[in-house]
Order: sequence, then C-alpha cells, then structure tokens
Amino acid sequence: SLQPPQQQILPFILVGVPSLEAFPTCLDILFCSGYNITLVGNGVVLLVIGLDNSLRDPIHCFLGRLVVIDVVMVPSIVPRMLSMFWLSSTEIGYMACFVQMFLVHSTTSEESGVLLAMAVDHYVAICHPLKYQAILNRQTLAQIGLAIVVRALLFMVPLTGMVTNLPYCHSPMVPHSYCEHMAVVKLACADPRPSRLYSLAGSSLIVGMDMPFIAVSYGMMLKTVLGKKLCWKVFSTCGRHICVTLLYYIPGIASIYAQQFGSGISVHAQVLLADLYLTLPTMLNPIVYSMRIKQIHQAVLKML
Repeated sequence: SLQPPQQQILPFILVGVPSLEAFPTCLDILFCSGYNITLVGNGVVLLVIGLDNSLRDPIHCFLGRLVVIDVVMVPSIVPRMLSMFWLSSTEIGYMACFVQMFLVHSTTSEESGVLLAMAVDHYVAICHPLKYQAILNRQTLAQIGLAIVVRALLFMVPLTGMVTNLPYCHSPMVPHSYCEHMAVVKLACADPRPSRLYSLAGSSLIVGMDMPFIAVSYGMMLKTVLGKKLCWKVFSTCGRHICVTLLYYIPGIASIYAQQFGSGISVHAQVLLADLYLTLPTMLNPIVYSMRIKQIHQAVLKML
C-alpha cells in the first residue's frame, strides 16, 4: 500500500520578490522608509491620544485602535523583509511562520472593521448630531471594539487550524516576502482547497459586509449636507476617510483575488501588490488622518 507523505517540520524559506533579486536597494529603501514613517507617525499619534485627555471622543478612540493595529501588523512583517534584503536571512521558523500569518490576516480583518466604525461615527455625527453622545457612548464603543476583535478571531482561528494541520512535505520555499496564506498552502502535500475556499469566502464576506455599509453611510451623509453651508467642511473631513478606505480596500481586494485566480499575473507582481497593500496604508494613515485632524495637530505642536 502507498505510504502517506511524511510531515516535515522544517523552517520555511521566504523567497522575497521573485525575479527582482537584482534590485534589492530600491525595495529596501522603500520598505525601510515606510517602516520608519509608520512607527514614528503612529507612535506620535498613539502617545498624543494617550496623554491628552481632550482626545477621548469616539473618533479618536477608533483612530487609536487603528494605530494599534498598524503598530502590531507592520513589525510582524517588515523587519523580516529587511533582513532578507540586508542580511540574506530568508529562513523563518515553522511555527513562527503561522504566527506571522495569523497576525497579518487577523489585523487586516480588524482594520476593515475599524474603517467601518469610523464611517459610522461620521454618519452619526453628521446625520444625528443631537443623538451623537447618546448613541456612541462608552458602552457602545466597547461593544464595537469587542465585535471587531471577535469577528477577526472567528475568521482566523479556524483558518489557522486548517493550515497548521496540513502536512508540508514539498519544498520549503515560500514565493513571498512573508507567510501569506495562499503562498504557504501551495507547499502542502495534501489538498489545500478547503482552506483556500474558506479564506476566499471569509475575506469576501468581511469586505462584502463592510464596504456596502461604508458606501451607504457616506451616501446618506452626502444627502444630508448637500447644498448646506457646512458642505465643503464635511467633504474635507469625509474625503480623508474615503481616501484611506479606498487605499486599503482596492489593493486588498486586488491582492486577494490575484492570489486566488491570477494565473496570468506574474508572481513578482502579486508579491509586490501584497507587500504594498500591507505597508502603504499603514504609512499614510497617520499622515492623512492625524496630521489633518485639528486637535491632534495642536496637541503635537504643544508637545514639541
């Protein structure tokens, strides 16, 4: 009888961006700069929100949560990417790979939930200003935060279990810059389709729930303020959030479906798209949001 393939609990080897090994300088400058901007920018915002008691309203609570998510996610991937470029250190431990996968995919799920919560905050502030404090009280904020975390865990815990239970007996070379789910399960010597379908269904459900609610929220806001004196002020405030939302969802959706169905897309294009999807929004979030929110801007200048 045929013997089942033997499980190999060996380190994985991260390939990085295939076919672009000859251009590491451009990539390491890009990711190193983005990493420093992300840590400094988000660190300053988190410090200001934590120290300034006037920044305790819901929008700053959501912004603080967004900052924490970025600060957790980016250090889980970028230092490993830089070590590949600078030290040629491509090895990542077997369990460390799955921990990284869990952190990356759970934090991206949480980020989508926080963007939805921020859209709801804007909607209530503009369409129901007199009920704002009553609707978005501390209890509601805690429930929203808990719901965001629980949803991410409900998505990622089963997926992580499915992926870790697969036997890996093929080449340990992961054609990616980090332990991206689709890139890792391709190395399994068992059928990875259940985890692939679960990942696609879960990602599509999260995006399919959040994006329409965000779109409806802004549609109702525009209907409320159109033609009024505060119209341009609302456009300015909501425009920042819409830009960050699009910057998150468009590369994210493209990356998810490119990994699943992009047989005609080159591997290095898929990897670069996934890398930029994780690093670019986290770098721009503190710039787009925080430095243009008057209270945070003033608090930063006060600290300096």
